[in-house]
Amino acid sequence: MITGATKNKVDAIWQKMWEGGITNPIEVISQLTYLMFIRSLDEKELETEKMEESLGVTLEHVFPDEYRNAYGATIPGSELRWSRFKDKPAQEMYRVVSEFVFPFIKQLGTESAFSKTMESATFGFPAGKPSLLEKAVDGIEGLLSDFDDHIGDLGDLYEYMLSKLSTAGTNGQFRTPKHIRDMMVAIIDPKPGELICDPACGTAGFLISSAERIRNTYENEMTGEDWDCFTGENGANPQFSGFEMDQTMLRISTMNLMLHGVDAPDVRYLDSISKNNTVRNKYDVVLANPPFTGSVDVEDIDKSLRAVVDSKQTELLFIALFLRMLKLGGRCACIVPNGVLFRSNAKAYGQLRKELVENQKLEAVIYMPSGVFKPYSGVSTAILVFTKTDAGGTDKVWLYNMESDGYTLDDKRDEDSANDDIPDILARCANLEEEEQRERAEKSFLVSKQEIVDNDYDFSFNKYTKTEYKRIEYPPTEEILADLDDLNRQMADALAELHKMLDGGQNG
Repeated sequence: MITGATKNKVDAIWQKMWEGGITNPIEVISQLTYLMFIRSLDEKELETEKMEESLGVTLEHVFPDEYRNAYGATIPGSELRWSRFKDKPAQEMYRVVSEFVFPFIKQLGTESAFSKTMESATFGFPAGKPSLLEKAVDGIEGLLSDFDDHIGDLGDLYEYMLSKLSTAGTNGQFRTPKHIRDMMVAIIDPKPGELICDPACGTAGFLISSAERIRNTYENEMTGEDWDCFTGENGANPQFSGFEMDQTMLRISTMNLMLHGVDAPDVRYLDSISKNNTVRNKYDVVLANPPFTGSVDVEDIDKSLRAVVDSKQTELLFIALFLRMLKLGGRCACIVPNGVLFRSNAKAYGQLRKELVENQKLEAVIYMPSGVFKPYSGVSTAILVFTKTDAGGTDKVWLYNMESDGYTLDDKRDEDSANDDIPDILARCANLEEEEQRERAEKSFLVSKQEIVDNDYDFSFNKYTKTEYKRIEYPPTEEILADLDDLNRQMADALAELHKMLDGGQNG
């Protein structure tokens, strides 16, 4: 999440872009994103140089010794770096960036997902206004200095820029907060070599959180094959896959993944629930926050999804898709609107819940407070955790009622570390045997499959929680009336005293 000061910096850059003639909001976002990425590449190169110095070994670099553009002109690779061109005069800066730096980033990872998403990208700063590029570079330098401790995570900034569009959030185009993503990834615990997919990847937040966890948890035990899978290089099956229908988001996601060491992910333009998506039984892990709103053309929905859930509601179709794309034994953690948990007036909702309980292994439902996605949406959501078995296996389902996530639940979403259920969720989830002893009045407990069946596959927390009623003893009626009479006397005495004081003042 970004601070108000950072938002002000974004607004100032945005205003300069508009004043300079770049008035299409999507174009503003695209151009600023390219500059953020270019600066981040330099930061990554600096980290490589520090590692070489400390370890005394030669590592792979981002920038070549020399770069030749499509017109045969050459330039030292060092001149492509942000730290070298950011202080040049406006005209010279424009020449270097437009003729060399931008073509260079378009060609990164030849035939990679990134280069494919960049094929149609254009450098949008007008040649007649080199000072506009200079202002944007200065603005980005001041802006990203706030992010140097976690360089590469462009998603937070992108989310804020997207919120400035009139359509922001209406199609689910907002990021899942990083702390929620990290919690879901920790619950699923993806391993080296496991294939991970987000079929509605947006800015690739879930894939990045997965990459960070794998590297931080398993780095010392990863083999060469594991690393090839992680990066997607040397012909390995890419560990990280994502599908998206927005080209700008695809570029953001591939930039983000590259900056996190995933050089060749399988990230592509694809309508996940359409007939064009033919992926089946491929992934070990699916992590997603799919679109909640709207429905799709029935004719375009893949028939295999309609066989699981006869609906055109996207929130149901995506869960059916997850089941189809997972291998047997594959795990999923996904965010759903609360209506998926209990709606009974539409047959498809009950059909999906029954599928998860009877034919798969439903493991957990985590109910989140409605403020988690503010200020972009106030929708109430939950996290479903399940394993694909196609043969049942649901025994006891763990329910947790999250009341706070470490941030205030209003539009400001200020940090509130004193109220954070996430550490408790992770601790309890890791020790489910102890949950057997939990009372139904607590935040979490286990519910048997039979109880869920008896409740017609309703996943509502309130269906299973125990409400404790405390008997309150009130004084006898006569005592209450006597107290009221006494209060009335006190009021009358006070009024009489006030009148007396007023009369005395007037007479004086």
